[in-house]
Amino acid sequence: MQELLCNNCGLEFRSFDVFGRFIRTPSTGKSVNRRSAPRYHAHLPATISLGQQEPGKDKLTFSQPVRGHCETISSTGLEVSFVGLRFGAEEFDQPGRMLLVSVVLPNGPVDAVVSTVSHVHLEKERGLPTWLIGASIKQMSDTDRERLTVYLDKRAEGGPPLDVE
Repeated sequence: MQELLCNNCGLEFRSFDVFGRFIRTPSTGKSVNRRSAPRYHAHLPATISLGQQEPGKDKLTFSQPVRGHCETISSTGLEVSFVGLRFGAEEFDQPGRMLLVSVVLPNGPVDAVVSTVSHVHLEKERGLPTWLIGASIKQMSDTDRERLTVYLDKRAEGGPPLDVE
């Protein structure tokens, strides 16, 4: 029996190694990016509305929107920030809170129903609370999905996200 170390997670385990081929050393390679889609930093105007589901009904109704910014965007999710008192901390206590987010891309606006994954209540800016919400995209129209894909493809090429003519 020999003690070994997993190169992926660092977990120690025991293995039967008759010939002593395995050496107990940690991996020196870089960690693998396991994201399903690349993320891009952005500073795009956005509006955020809370989704409310009425008891006994499947339809979502949305609150009045607040203005914010899309900080990070990908084909599967986004991160938005906003300042204000309209939404309390209890609104984001449970992951999975539904939001309607409208992001103004250079090639036009996209609307998406998203589900919160994470939230951070940042320092107060000018006396108002600041939120940073990470969310995954749950529903988006085909037109908006196509517009988002064009924008992300331009970002992946490294050029400007919109051709100026």
